[in-house]
Amino acid sequence: MINTDDTLRCTQGNDFYTEGKIYKVGRIVNNKYFQILTDNNTDHWYATLDDKGIYVSFDSAVVETERAYFEKIDNSSTDY
Repeated sequence: MINTDDTLRCTQGNDFYTEGKIYKVGRIVNNKYFQILTDNNTDHWYATLDDKGIYVSFDSAVVETERAYFEKIDNSSTDY
């Protein structure tokens, strides 16, 4: 389960998210979609949580790598 303010580590980066860097979860849309804030916490992209993990998908015309992947790292439950 993902909650607002959970912390995520980027495990595969792209032009918007840096591998190894920590990001914060923003607003939850539903049990599958939610916001991941950018570096300055003033902008966001929508992430997906499914059987492939946690990721943000991008149109390949926008960035070189289509998806950025994340893992949950906060101290609460790691079930997702």
